[in-house]
Amino acid sequence: MNIEQFRDYCLSLAGVTEEFPFGEQTLVYKVMGKIFALTDIDNFESVNLKCDPEEAVELRERYEGVTPGYHMNKKHWNTVSMEAGIANKLLYEWIRKSYDLVVASLPKKVRESLL
Repeated sequence: MNIEQFRDYCLSLAGVTEEFPFGEQTLVYKVMGKIFALTDIDNFESVNLKCDPEEAVELRERYEGVTPGYHMNKKHWNTVSMEAGIANKLLYEWIRKSYDLVVASLPKKVRESLL
C-alpha cells in the first residue's frame, strides 16, 4: 500500500476528514472529529490504527510488523509497518475496523447521521 491508496481509502469512508493537528508532517484521519488513523506524510513507513485491546495483542503476536501504537495509548492503538509485507487486503480491513471502532463510540444520533 502506498500513501495515495491509504489516503483514498480513508477518505472514501463516511464522515471522514483529513487534518494536520500535530503539525505539517502528521497526516490524521478523523470520523466526526475522532481520530482513527494517522501517519507521517513524508515517510509513510507506518500507520497508527485504533484496535480492540484483545485483538491488538493478538495482531502484535501474529505479525512482526505490528507493534504497540507509537506515541499513542498502547492498549488501544497499533502501529503497522508499511515495510512488513502485510497484504493490502489486510491493511484495508484493519483501517476499516479502526474506523468502525470509533464510529461505534459516537453518540447514536451522530452514528445515524453517517448512514
